[in-house]
Amino acid sequence: MILAVPLAWLQLTYEKSRLLVAIAGITFAVVLMFLQLGFRDALFNSAIRLQSNLVGDLVIISPQSTNLVGMRNFSQRRLYQALGMKEVASVNPLYIATGAWKIKEDPAGQTRNILVLGANPDAKVFKMPGALSNIDRVKTEDVVLFDRASRAEFGPIVGECGSLALKANFSDEAFACKNLVTREVANRKLMIGGLFELGASFAADGSMITSDTNFLRIFDTRRSGLINVGLINLRPDASPFETMRNFILTQPSDTVVLPREKVQPDGKRIRVLYQEVLGADGKVTLKENPDKVIVSKSDLTVDDLKKTEDAAIDDTRILTMQGYINFEKGYWQKSTAIGFIFSLGTVMGFIVGIVIVYQILYTDVSDHLAEYATLKAMGYGNFYLAQVVIQEAFVLSILGFIPGLGISFGLYNLTKNATLLPLYIWDKAIPVMILTIVMCVISGAISLRKVQSADPAEIFG
Repeated sequence: MILAVPLAWLQLTYEKSRLLVAIAGITFAVVLMFLQLGFRDALFNSAIRLQSNLVGDLVIISPQSTNLVGMRNFSQRRLYQALGMKEVASVNPLYIATGAWKIKEDPAGQTRNILVLGANPDAKVFKMPGALSNIDRVKTEDVVLFDRASRAEFGPIVGECGSLALKANFSDEAFACKNLVTREVANRKLMIGGLFELGASFAADGSMITSDTNFLRIFDTRRSGLINVGLINLRPDASPFETMRNFILTQPSDTVVLPREKVQPDGKRIRVLYQEVLGADGKVTLKENPDKVIVSKSDLTVDDLKKTEDAAIDDTRILTMQGYINFEKGYWQKSTAIGFIFSLGTVMGFIVGIVIVYQILYTDVSDHLAEYATLKAMGYGNFYLAQVVIQEAFVLSILGFIPGLGISFGLYNLTKNATLLPLYIWDKAIPVMILTIVMCVISGAISLRKVQSADPAEIFG
């Protein structure tokens, strides 16, 4: 096999123009796979930025909530019920809403939605850089903290604050607002008292933090006590799954809803959940819910909760913090077309690469069919010739991957600077390289039929 390597290389380099075309085609497929995987991961990573920066062990939300910008209200009385449990150290309510940010630089008065987070500043529920050092400022009426990693469309807030530090600088000075900066959000004049860093996502281009009192001033139609997220902090020796089960046992309903992805119905303890569906004929029929199952409260086990990290009962849904992260990620993965589109783009890049490499190898084999037949006449078998073709495919995969990696690195930085999305290439380098090798080897394997059909008697007869 070692002796076959120079032959494979000589075959590829015999016509340099064809080799360059092959490398360009593979590079295109590599870049396409890098970009699709990068956009998909950026979608998921940006979607869970807030959830990953909240302080808490368990989370309570409304069962009707769908994602970060679709969080429904529920009564904070449910949250304070948990405070009475021996395993719970503290609870903190969190308000979430989107408000219309008036762009000061736009003479037409254009607005852009911004995510507004409201919480008790003494609770210190946020872990984002800058939030902890500036949170006391929001105790003042109509003072907010602004996300310095928000999109540029919100205006030059960082510059107006007098903070010109680099984005990578996480010192207190980099998040200070030295000048008075005012903006109008939801028809209310607000003052920016400091900065923090969270980042834009597909759901929100920017965000603000303020106190729960200021939040209710901004959104004056919201009733106090109707919160969006309840954060539960446990005592050091408490089990989150035992606490979840004990909380569920205190609720009036006897039926618990679990995600079907982690727990399958067994017809006995875990049962299928049916939902009413309105048919085209106007009749209501029962249809099996593909996403959820139900279990009696008395039959619910800690092992069930360890598998799901998510359970709904009555008007509350209780999750571990990881379960809350999975809840947000699952929305973008399953309930929107974006995740599917990016995955499909990766597959299409893979298929395009297979077609390009196959055409190059097939043409190369066809042009050198006489040489392959000569080797057969000299006693070399199909296995040796197959090695030559597969090695050609392997060499092409490496030659196409290297420039593809370099081009993708530049495009990642360009996109990251333009969109502020979390795009990182190095965790995808090895998977894409493996995909590229597999892609080329598959093409080589398909081309082998032409090599195996090379008959010396027909060619030289």
